[in-house]
Amino acid sequence: MRAIILVGGLGTRLRPLTNDKPKQILTVGNRPMLENVIENLANHGIVEVILSMGFQPSAFIDAYPEEMCAGLPIKYVVEPEPLDTAGAIKFAALQSGVDEAFLVCNGDVITETNVSELVGYHRNIGAEATISLTPTDNPSQYGIVPTDGHGQVTGFIEKPAGPDFETNLINAGYYVMEPSTLDQIANDRPVSVETEIFPKMAEDKKLYALPSETYWIDAGTPETFLKANLDLLNGERGKKINGVHNQASVSPNAVVESSMIGRGVKIADGAHVKNSVLMEGAEVEKNARIEGSIVGERAKIGESSQVLELTIVNHEEIVEKRTQLISIRLPETAD
Repeated sequence: MRAIILVGGLGTRLRPLTNDKPKQILTVGNRPMLENVIENLANHGIVEVILSMGFQPSAFIDAYPEEMCAGLPIKYVVEPEPLDTAGAIKFAALQSGVDEAFLVCNGDVITETNVSELVGYHRNIGAEATISLTPTDNPSQYGIVPTDGHGQVTGFIEKPAGPDFETNLINAGYYVMEPSTLDQIANDRPVSVETEIFPKMAEDKKLYALPSETYWIDAGTPETFLKANLDLLNGERGKKINGVHNQASVSPNAVVESSMIGRGVKIADGAHVKNSVLMEGAEVEKNARIEGSIVGERAKIGESSQVLELTIVNHEEIVEKRTQLISIRLPETAD
């Protein structure tokens, strides 16, 4: 089976880190987010990945010039204009000659979903499309998907108002689709799979869903991006990993606690880094403190500075010595 991964979005929630870089190229576990996604697909029989690209496609092509990622071959497809989720799926499928059931997944969703189980269920039930579902404590941020006792979707409610919800199961951003699904997507305008295609399929009783209790996170916000990294350190995704890259330089007089430290990072005497992500080439000078924050590639945190409470420091940004940053984005940017 082939998989279409949607990576065309602007990544506005993670700005300024995504001003000039797709969010799927940002690192989770000291490797691009995209590799976290594709690794799980490779474990479940996916034979090729089709990247549906829009924003900064050259970033992906430059990162994987040999058209391989996490052990799978990649095919690049660039939208001529923003087509929304369903439009992007159709364009990528047609451009790639997809003519049998295929998988679709959102490129900012990191999960241990059993794709093999999802595909098997889809085939056994005879669905036109099947959605993976995951439970959440905050259904209003997503799209809830109530089902009947046979797994047939009875409604598709995008970002429900609450406070009472029919279910806490939400669209997990992983779908198995038959090629016939593409016929329902208009050619001449952007089309959303969440607000237009899936609700119509639910009405027609052609849409099914399978809940999963496995690890799942939408890593597209500062909070969840940070959590996706820290989950690799605290064992939430199974085996714990060492977050300090073997090509990072950490002074023996510095303290690093539960943090992801990228390749080429330099941390000087007296610095303290806790619950944070420092991307490739970042530099932390003497006695600086970084806690619960994200520091971009080749950024520099000046001596005795404090970077606290989910502050984001953009790539190559310089924080002057003795600066205090609390819950801000540097440079400041609109969400």
